[in-house]
Amino acid sequence: MQRYTPTCFLILACLCVGLVSHASQAQAVPVELKQTDQGWQLLRDGRPYRIKGAGGDMQLENDGGESYMKMLADAGGNSIRTWGVDDKTKALLDLAHDNGLTVTVGLWLGHERHGFDYTDLDQVAEQKAMVRKAVLAYKDHPAVLAWGVGNEMEGYEAGDNAAIWSHVESVAAMIKRLDPRHPTMTVIAEIGGRKLESIHKLCPSVDIVGINTYAGAASIPDRYAKSEITKPYVVTEFGPAGTWEVGANAFGAPEELTSTQKGPVYAKVYNALKADTRSCLGSYAFLWGAKVEATTTWFGMFLPDGSKLAAVDAMAQAWSGKLPDDLSPKISSIAVKGEYEMKPGAEVTLLLDASDPEGKPIKVQWSLYAESSEYFTGGDKMKTPPSFPKQITSASNTSCTLTLPDKKGIYRVYAVVKDPAGHAAVANVPLSAGQAPKAVGAAEMTPGQKAGLPVVVFAEGGEKVPWIPAGYMGNTGAIKMDQGWTQNPKSGVSCLKVFYQAADEWGGVVWQDPINDWGDAAGGYDLTGATALEFWARGEAGGEILEFGFGVLGADKKYADSGSGQLKGVRLTDDWRKYRVEIGKDVDLQRIKTGFYWSVAGQGRPVTFYLDDIRYVADVDE
Repeated sequence: MQRYTPTCFLILACLCVGLVSHASQAQAVPVELKQTDQGWQLLRDGRPYRIKGAGGDMQLENDGGESYMKMLADAGGNSIRTWGVDDKTKALLDLAHDNGLTVTVGLWLGHERHGFDYTDLDQVAEQKAMVRKAVLAYKDHPAVLAWGVGNEMEGYEAGDNAAIWSHVESVAAMIKRLDPRHPTMTVIAEIGGRKLESIHKLCPSVDIVGINTYAGAASIPDRYAKSEITKPYVVTEFGPAGTWEVGANAFGAPEELTSTQKGPVYAKVYNALKADTRSCLGSYAFLWGAKVEATTTWFGMFLPDGSKLAAVDAMAQAWSGKLPDDLSPKISSIAVKGEYEMKPGAEVTLLLDASDPEGKPIKVQWSLYAESSEYFTGGDKMKTPPSFPKQITSASNTSCTLTLPDKKGIYRVYAVVKDPAGHAAVANVPLSAGQAPKAVGAAEMTPGQKAGLPVVVFAEGGEKVPWIPAGYMGNTGAIKMDQGWTQNPKSGVSCLKVFYQAADEWGGVVWQDPINDWGDAAGGYDLTGATALEFWARGEAGGEILEFGFGVLGADKKYADSGSGQLKGVRLTDDWRKYRVEIGKDVDLQRIKTGFYWSVAGQGRPVTFYLDDIRYVADVDE
């Protein structure tokens, strides 16, 4: 060990005059995990640290990031989460440290839907080198709390690609060698399919499971506890239910909550997660900023100009225990006077009931936008849709009259309410002019790959099948499927066993082509000539009630199913029985992208059932 004399220390001290603050920023604060009898704990510099955070890049442009971070700290938050590193990461870490915040530093891993191939040696090696460079660059910064290895790179459904998880493990193991002072976390989209199982079995170097969850966020503690995984978790994104979780209205548009309604949603989720002291290390609300995703306001906790919404007030109370002195305005209702579906060029009047909690005067701004072309983007950035300011003919704090554009389609009217302090509330209403526009790809139907009948949907022994059972729906964490169950199959050596572990809510699985696609990509099979979808099924005990069918992608999707069919209210027996979904001559089978599905609603107890010999036939096949 090198030793220094007092004189050397004096010289070093003189050289470092004026540099003390910079030197202190080069010293990492150690973070570790500890498991106690009461549960998992995150320790920062030896002291318990529960994450009270929000996700976002904090908009560093024009010093906006500093104010966003200060607002987070003032609200009682202590951490932020990012998704990747770039030339602004150092400045972001510095600002976070100056505001007393920590950062879970995101390390972006490629997505297969964006063209990344986890079997490509060069792509994987280049990505690992990128991560290595980032960790070496920032590991000593005192604001670093943890490393976020990827974000939803496993996809949105089954999440069982072993190549992806092997790469995640390789990256996490490398990070732990480079930086043993900060834990590793990988972030997944919900916990359905085989995601937790994959992490548990293939990723020992991942310390924490990060979970992005929306409609199912409050139930994560219960669902996670029922899994086999033993690692702690952090909910890395939560907020209002996503557009993919709320359904659509009569003309295909999702209905968005007002910002006033969203506030209690954030608080409810935070408190449910806070109560889990055994496995949950904290959470990150989404999004501490503004973002265009489906609409211009769906996930943002602020408006683009930085005005705070009710979600910020709710999180401030949840984090600090007290409400801000000046709350955001309140929207009690917004409604159309008359019908929501009209002809192009029609005059529309909307009514608004809004107020300020402190009784201060408010100002309302109305705007009309074209509807987004896509409702589920997987988090990808979207452009702000075109606006039509000249279509608004009169506006006040309580109403707005506008003329719909002459072009057929869906439009959305926004009302932004502001108080004297610049705090805001926002609500919107979708309108149909003439009819909902046909989804891109639906106007000229592109047939799927021609399939010779009969078409096998479920096969054993590795036989290639057209569709993959990857589209997990509803309470995905309660679904388990074994495609090689060998006890009492209908035929052959195995069948499909399905176990829905919950007594309430609902769940289901869709057989898809392409895998993990919900109408955004071309594909599917041309089944023209099929007269029925038939299958064999039995229940574990008998009396299990389910729905079966095909064709779940409607005309609101870019690439829809050309036809559909279903059997509802099927009551299974405890022995094998054959069921048929009859296909009429008027059903268009040119492009069937979702070849089979099952769904079950909560029946007061877990439900187990079995499927075998699922296929499309051209005639009755006894």
